[in-house]
Amino acid sequence: MWMIGNLNKGIRQSMRKMGIQLKADKLYNPKGNSLKDCVVSFGGFCSGVVVSENGLVFTNHHCGFHSIQQLSNINEDFVHQGFIAYEQEGELPCPELYVRFLLRQENVTRKILSKVKPEMSEYERANVIDSLSRSISEEISRKDSTLVGIVDAYYSGSEFWLSVYQDFNDIRLVFAPPSYIGKFGWETDNWVWPRHTGDFCVFRIYANAHNRPADYAADNRPYRTKNYARLCLDGYQEGDATMTIGYPGETTRFLSSYGIDEIVNTQNQAQIDIRSIKQDIWKMAIRSNDSISIMYAAKYDESSNYWKNSIGVNEAIRKHKTIEKKQQEEDKLLQYIRNTPAERGKHLQLFSDLKANYRQRFEAQKARFYLYESFLYAPELIQQTLNILNLDLSEDADEQLVNSTLRKIVDTYRNMDTKTDKAVFGAMVSAYKNHVEEDFLPDFYTTIDTLYSGNISTFVDSLYARTHFATQQGLEKVCRSDSTFNLQADPAVNVCLDILAKLFEINALIDEPSREIERLERDFTELKRRYNKNYNFYPDANSTMRLSIGTIKSYSPRDGVEYAHYTTVIGILEKLRDHLGDPDFEISSDFLNLLVKEKDTPLFDKDGTMHVNFITNNDITGGNSGSPVFNAKGELLGLAFDGNWEAMNGDFLFEENTQRCIAVDTRYMLYIMQLAEANRITAELGF
Repeated sequence: MWMIGNLNKGIRQSMRKMGIQLKADKLYNPKGNSLKDCVVSFGGFCSGVVVSENGLVFTNHHCGFHSIQQLSNINEDFVHQGFIAYEQEGELPCPELYVRFLLRQENVTRKILSKVKPEMSEYERANVIDSLSRSISEEISRKDSTLVGIVDAYYSGSEFWLSVYQDFNDIRLVFAPPSYIGKFGWETDNWVWPRHTGDFCVFRIYANAHNRPADYAADNRPYRTKNYARLCLDGYQEGDATMTIGYPGETTRFLSSYGIDEIVNTQNQAQIDIRSIKQDIWKMAIRSNDSISIMYAAKYDESSNYWKNSIGVNEAIRKHKTIEKKQQEEDKLLQYIRNTPAERGKHLQLFSDLKANYRQRFEAQKARFYLYESFLYAPELIQQTLNILNLDLSEDADEQLVNSTLRKIVDTYRNMDTKTDKAVFGAMVSAYKNHVEEDFLPDFYTTIDTLYSGNISTFVDSLYARTHFATQQGLEKVCRSDSTFNLQADPAVNVCLDILAKLFEINALIDEPSREIERLERDFTELKRRYNKNYNFYPDANSTMRLSIGTIKSYSPRDGVEYAHYTTVIGILEKLRDHLGDPDFEISSDFLNLLVKEKDTPLFDKDGTMHVNFITNNDITGGNSGSPVFNAKGELLGLAFDGNWEAMNGDFLFEENTQRCIAVDTRYMLYIMQLAEANRITAELGF
């Protein structure tokens, strides 16, 4: 995950040896056109690639899923039926969606750390860094209001770089395949290879008459791009060089063994335990009612993605003995400390201090993650009430921000089924109590015991019957400043205040050890870099643009099993047969007939088949979804959309033999659009 604006000589040499034909200034050039100009951060949570001079963007179907769901209703179900804009006027604006272009990066480490003194506490250090970072960022926006400057920390806060971006806020949906293509395999196949998923959709960037960023307006025009990616229709062979460029969210490969152990047993375990309960309730509701299916499909998809990820990560950490490998590395570093006088004086207690501070905060940290998963990420009543409580309706409030927040709240009500949400809330109250110590229970548990004789169902029924915030009614009263409405008397408000009070208490318990852990982990990272001074380190992912180099590569997940480097439409038919009756693998009869007939097309591979997905050993993580996979010439082979189950511990340790990036083939994307008769779009793409 190399910083594309800081490719050193060693990386450039490695790229040439692998056969990459583009020089560094063709990958990143802030003063001219380069490949980085084709790649966007999509919505701040995924990646995408510009593929035409008129602002057409490819990203993953699961990245566009929320927008597709927002635009759907019972009469126009774009989630299940797909969407095609046959004319430009039919391209649908997506509220709250934006894409972000990277313009340049600049090392500002000296500016930041020159004001940091060794005697500062972690709290003082953080305040100085935040203040300087904010000042640098604001200077960028003052010069040009369409630009965004963000200072990010690298190597646990040892380096700082400024990234300058330009955001475009008028983004419109152009094409989405039906979910039986874009989500084929759904939860069953998620994080699994072999894969047969058409995980793509198409959007367009719009700009004003001067080709500048602008909010949505009917007379905005397609953005005339600085550069766009050319599509590769020639395919690939095993061993071909590949590049991914995108915005990976977060890796923690410098983290100590103590930190990994904590994540396994707190954050990940909370997601596994709590989301499985919530998702079972959602799934039953989705399968019982078409309108609820539209409401909850995107939410279920997002939740289950991280739920299954946590399961896979914990399993892979144990299987690959990740913690044990980190401990072996730490034993070598401890020996280095003991044998090096300069290190011995500073860091002899480093690992014992790390262990003590992680142990001190463990129970509170565990409760914190279970509290978030149970109440702040699950019942929408709680989320909505908190959003309403945070509304600033004063005369000097930012009107644009208020309106944006109100739209989000109203949209959530539109996609909330009260009966389903009540079932989730009741299940969460029970689940949270079962997983944490009694000291971490919010005060409303006492209310359940005293006023409701410990009956959670009766408490939940009463809550949803008496609160104004289970529907839009309470929001309207708050906005009207209705004098007859006592906000503090609403039972949902009281529950929220109890939750926030307990969260405040938990945060206070973990504050001191967390600051010590932050300092100690930074010392650990710097120590590791000094010990391996000849090693070419890359910083952990932090949602900034990164380049990964790799090859098309098959793999063997276990003894006697070999996985090919690509799949074809034949595998779709095989999965239909093997999973007969499973809704995760259902497709329409029309699409089935087209696959069976499988007309000859220039999009077929040289082997005479239609390739669907392929794998490389490029390095990706969450946020890379939608990242373009380029060949050695910088042509688009496909879009990265997943990792593989056998190497789910990859965020902590790159598993060289088994870690793979799963991508959807460009030719399959064109094939699907061709079958859908999206001729205007394929013509724009030059096919």
